[in-house]
Amino acid sequence: MSSNEYNKLFTIKTTSKDCKARTGIITTRHGRIETPAFIPVATKASAKAMTSEQMNQLGAEILMCNTYHLFLKPGAELVEKMGGLHKFMNWNKPIITDSGGFQVFSLGYGLVHKANKIKSKLSEDEITHLERIDKTTKEGNKDMMLAKISGDKVKFRSVYDTSWQEFTPETSISIQHKLGGDLIIAFDECTSPLHKYEYVKESLARTHRWAEMCLAYHKKNVKKGEKEEEEKKGEKGKKEEKGGKEEEKGEKEKEETEKIEKEEKLGLWKGKSEEKPNQFLLGVVQGGNFEDLRKESAGFFANKEFDAYALGGFFGEDKQEMYKLVGIVDEILPENKFRHLLGIGTPEDIILGVEQGIDTFDCNSATRIARVGYIYILPESGGNIENKFRYRLTNAEFEYDKNPLDKNCDCWVCKNYTRAYIRHLLKAQEYTGYTLASYHNLYFFINLMKRIRTAIDEGKFMEMKKEWLG
Repeated sequence: MSSNEYNKLFTIKTTSKDCKARTGIITTRHGRIETPAFIPVATKASAKAMTSEQMNQLGAEILMCNTYHLFLKPGAELVEKMGGLHKFMNWNKPIITDSGGFQVFSLGYGLVHKANKIKSKLSEDEITHLERIDKTTKEGNKDMMLAKISGDKVKFRSVYDTSWQEFTPETSISIQHKLGGDLIIAFDECTSPLHKYEYVKESLARTHRWAEMCLAYHKKNVKKGEKEEEEKKGEKGKKEEKGGKEEEKGEKEKEETEKIEKEEKLGLWKGKSEEKPNQFLLGVVQGGNFEDLRKESAGFFANKEFDAYALGGFFGEDKQEMYKLVGIVDEILPENKFRHLLGIGTPEDIILGVEQGIDTFDCNSATRIARVGYIYILPESGGNIENKFRYRLTNAEFEYDKNPLDKNCDCWVCKNYTRAYIRHLLKAQEYTGYTLASYHNLYFFINLMKRIRTAIDEGKFMEMKKEWLG
């Protein structure tokens, strides 16, 4: 039974008359996300150099946490015992967790293919891991470098200590259940852009099989904890009734009713508490750069009971080809379920993706490039497709610059600090510099999404596209 039978996860508000762009609302137990939306990456339950309070302050509505890393450190069991990710990281808004598939496979063939396009999407720990294993491999230990598939099991090297670990589709979903994100993603194999057609076809069949395994496990286990809780409450209620505590029982029912009414006013879940599914499951459309395989994958997922869809295996290598394939996939998938584009999130990519019907994006570049001095700027401040809407703050020309990072930005950083000061902090490798630069860059993307939503609602999205991309 799909969790959408309990409540509508995604509601479309406005659709552009000129393209596939649309605005909507994703409703989860921890709040709503206005779409199109940018999802900041909080790999290890934290956006690099940022606190949860700062993420809330700059307007983020949802964060993406990494299943692979949290499985290795501190472990899903610890997070579960701490009350799940929301309580663990003090974030009372929606969270999405990935499946771990990208890390498991890219850390294997990222070396085999020497694929910089893969490397550019990895975290610093993962890049260090690749370099360490590359060195070991050159020294003769070929066994170090590969993720190994055996049936429906995948063995891989830990990014932290190179120990062997094992994932199955059920393992991935079980970990994500324990982490407690609002949106979770089915385990898939993310192929390299350098893989040949035959391998991608073989991989796609595996991804589809794993998707069915993930869905079956999810449907069977997602509400197990809730059922146990309800059973305990029922047993306790019987004891109270026998003990003559009907008044206390009535008070609890009253509290439950008030809680439901409060959630209804907030536009969150409706219905009895036992009907609230904790998590929604996204299926991942794969198929590499091959049109027939992308169509096959989209058709497969369109006929399965997934709550929404993620599009994986894109690396931004050929934008024209990538968005042609995104558009083809969009035509096949049911329009009433949102689409997430995995790991893609430059300003150009977001605008082109929205044009093809994408609703959400995630990317770690906002904070990653901030730490090495790249600052995003708006078109009215000189940002354009040629300079990728950014400049290098650590360049000598900004040493005595008293201006804010972006003269047209109204973020907290631009209101209070100069380029000269933040440049000094970055050159001195002070963590405060990483925080200030990251805050601004993340705000840039949150603000970009607000502009996009407004443009779509006002019927001016194509005008905005021309303003930004020419």
